[in-house]
Amino acid sequence: MTNPSLFNEKRTAQAAAFLLHRAGGRLPLLKLMKLMYLAERESLKEYGEPITGDKLVAMPHGPVLSITYNLMNGALDSQQGGWESWMEDRAGHDVALRDESRIRSPEQDLLELSQSDLDVLQGVWEKFGHMSKWDIRDYTHHGGCPEWEDPNGSSRPIPMTTLFKALGYSEEGVRSAIEHLRERENLGHAFG
Repeated sequence: MTNPSLFNEKRTAQAAAFLLHRAGGRLPLLKLMKLMYLAERESLKEYGEPITGDKLVAMPHGPVLSITYNLMNGALDSQQGGWESWMEDRAGHDVALRDESRIRSPEQDLLELSQSDLDVLQGVWEKFGHMSKWDIRDYTHHGGCPEWEDPNGSSRPIPMTTLFKALGYSEEGVRSAIEHLRERENLGHAFG
């Protein structure tokens, strides 16, 4: 069973922009990716709804958002109003905002994000923003994200069933949450 596909590049770019704004405009790629994964995980835990809708993948440095990772690395073309409109070209191991003055306040300027998205992102920033990229990576490896299993130098998908179980959902809760996400995916295809 494949995971529902709900990826939204504009929401993803604005979620990254929120975290970069909180960090003063620049973060190491590894830290930004971990913060985004943790925000996606927290949103699914609290609301049963994703922020980015990205594919979850286990990689050697922990869990990542697959399409977001490719956008960060310049491996995908960005849509208009998406990643490249918010982010500078990657410089070394850092990701930075293209124009820091574009965000006066997240509520005014990151309009793709709901208030609950902003609340989740803020909560993740408050909990993990002070940590180094290596501390966050270690957190995701050592119990913070039990859905991650070492892919032994490769990568492998993290099924939504595995994530929801790690989040403490019951069997019925897992089925219901995945059914809800599939319905959202079908509606997205219908209204394209």
